[in-house]
Amino acid sequence: MQMLGWANRFNICAFLDNHQYSSTYHTVECLLAVDAVQGFHHTSSLKDFLQNENDWLFGSIGYDLKNEIHNLSSTHFDGIDFPDLFFFQPETVIELTDNEVIISCITVEPEKVFESISGFATHNPQLTTHGSIHLQQRISKEEYIETVEQIRQHILRGDCYELNYCMEFFAEDVSLDTITIYEKLVSLSPVPFAAYYKLNDKFLLCASPERYVQKKNNTIISQPIKGTYKRDLQNALHDKDLKYQLQQSEKDKTENVMVVDLVRNDLSRICTEGSVIADELFGVYTFPQVHQLISTVKGALKPNIDFVDVLKATFPMGSMTGAPKLKVMQLTEQYEKSKRGLYSGSIGYIKPNKDFDCNVVIRSMLYNETNKYLSFHVGGGITFNSNAEEEYEECLLKASAIMQVLQ
Repeated sequence: MQMLGWANRFNICAFLDNHQYSSTYHTVECLLAVDAVQGFHHTSSLKDFLQNENDWLFGSIGYDLKNEIHNLSSTHFDGIDFPDLFFFQPETVIELTDNEVIISCITVEPEKVFESISGFATHNPQLTTHGSIHLQQRISKEEYIETVEQIRQHILRGDCYELNYCMEFFAEDVSLDTITIYEKLVSLSPVPFAAYYKLNDKFLLCASPERYVQKKNNTIISQPIKGTYKRDLQNALHDKDLKYQLQQSEKDKTENVMVVDLVRNDLSRICTEGSVIADELFGVYTFPQVHQLISTVKGALKPNIDFVDVLKATFPMGSMTGAPKLKVMQLTEQYEKSKRGLYSGSIGYIKPNKDFDCNVVIRSMLYNETNKYLSFHVGGGITFNSNAEEEYEECLLKASAIMQVLQ
């Protein structure tokens, strides 16, 4: 992690790592962007840049960008305080593929960057915390189960079909060595959409397996995840059987197809008529802790559709909201007890040719170095057939790698 240690000296950096996962839609193994030449906090200024400039952009989209897109509001507590939108034009971009390193700079000589990284001492882990990390739940297990039952009543009345309900774990007065914690997290969960993101005093340590949206030429894809089974790493035959059980689970397939329909509807707003299809339905993918049910929806973009247009048509992503989207976002505000912040938002990049790739921020830690607040969320899709106890256990399963790192 010599390169990441070097990048962390800058006030702003974004490190995106594929961890050598092979995929039809794979683009680059690893990307690093450092040092903001200019930054954009609003969709209007971001759109102006995209229309007039051709350069790299890296950045993040917080869940509460929904308030601008859908005319909503949120009054819940946010201990991290990432902006709802921030993209930056980096001074330096480093692309790592299987066999080469490409360094692009605006004013600095690429050779100087290479020399600077090569001469940078390997990161020296400091004391990770001052004392132990005392994790707390924003809501208790009993409150969680009661809320799931209330959500099921909304579904019974026809208010919604599925709602992604999340809860926060947090710790206060934490002094964190963010690079060390990130290294531990991704060593436990080497996933295709991992990210280390620093914005001044705010950090995202992300081990996400999920893609939000990718554009290549005029093709756009989204790959929602719905359906999670725990792995059995001690018994290969049982692990294989668990994978088969997920593939056959009617509950999980029902949950997944609801989100697929929502994503198809969103993409249809920006794609040519008849081009939006489910390219893969109910694919079972294996990650270090879990098996997951992933579908791929793709379409052909209409002319002159840019990244901001895609955001306004598809954000927040259906896998993190539910259906119908507007109603479940209102209910989410009613039942959740803290802002999601970057959780269930996205981090990603836009290339000079206007292609882009963005993840879904899940399985992630958020940290504010100034107020020493550490936070992570977990959640899952609630349908009428959901069992509240089982949904709670699934949340703990999704949090297991983070808890293991912190404990």
